[in-house]
Amino acid sequence: MKVLAFAAVNLALFAPRFAQSADSETQAPPAAPVSAPVPGGCNTPVGERTSDVGCYLDATELVGELPQVPLFWHLYTYPTRTAAEAAKAPHGTVVESFGKVWLYAIAEAGWHPSSGDRVAMVGPLQTVAGKQYTARYMEAVFKPGMQGRTHQHSGPEAWYLVSGSQCLETPEGTTVAHAGDNAVVREGPPMTISSVGAETRRSVLLVLHDTSQPWMTFTSEWTPKDLCPK
Repeated sequence: MKVLAFAAVNLALFAPRFAQSADSETQAPPAAPVSAPVPGGCNTPVGERTSDVGCYLDATELVGELPQVPLFWHLYTYPTRTAAEAAKAPHGTVVESFGKVWLYAIAEAGWHPSSGDRVAMVGPLQTVAGKQYTARYMEAVFKPGMQGRTHQHSGPEAWYLVSGSQCLETPEGTTVAHAGDNAVVREGPPMTISSVGAETRRSVLLVLHDTSQPWMTFTSEWTPKDLCPK
């Protein structure tokens, strides 16, 4: 079995949208919600974070052309970094996120490391033959009510929810994931991500993007219908 694996942790350079209230210091017209950059911008290394809220980068990896078989993002945790490094063999990347040591791998469904606690297998991740890919792994913390700007990716995006809930809206509808769930969106469609419910959303995520293209672009060609629960 051919296995490819790598790591890095991501979301998009989001500017979240907040519901307006009568006592907001600055009011905007109803059609233009108040927005502010998310700390970290999904580019600041997680070790340099300056806020508990935001999106931070764990790593990126140039992975090249991928085999045209169903591939998945495998997530395992370990008690120590030493234990994770010992289990990763030649494939895989160890990161520390949300107080845990993780081993990430992109591989076929039957792949597993020599040890570790399995957290999730997310996918399948749809890729295109002949394209060169880069894996970008991130972590994100959104307070309840935060919503990212409309954007799209040049490859699939995948999430695992550590806590809270999120709602993904695309022109095809909505997908809600809760703590312990995962979600995937294919390359291309415009989307928005919202933190829904009463608990802070914490997620680890992957964008597996076309290396020749930006990993994320904002777009105004589609307007979400605000179908996500509040």
